[in-house]
Amino acid sequence: MEVIEMPWNEQNYPPSMKNLKKVVRKKAIEIANALKEKNYDDKRAISIAMEQAEKWYQHRSDLKDDTPFKKNLRRHS
Repeated sequence: MEVIEMPWNEQNYPPSMKNLKKVVRKKAIEIANALKEKNYDDKRAISIAMEQAEKWYQHRSDLKDDTPFKKNLRRHS
């Protein structure tokens, strides 16, 4: 029997994406779902998707804020 997994969406996404800005999270979800369709495992798909979504956000031409994370959070060094 084949198990059918539902794709991630804006209401149901990996916990590791919770601190991303909404626009970045939306892109990460899109990328992660595409990777899952190509049979990437969840952990790898999430990791790649978050990295690529952050790069995508930082390279947008209309960018005013260069951090893909919510403003009220601080990244630890």
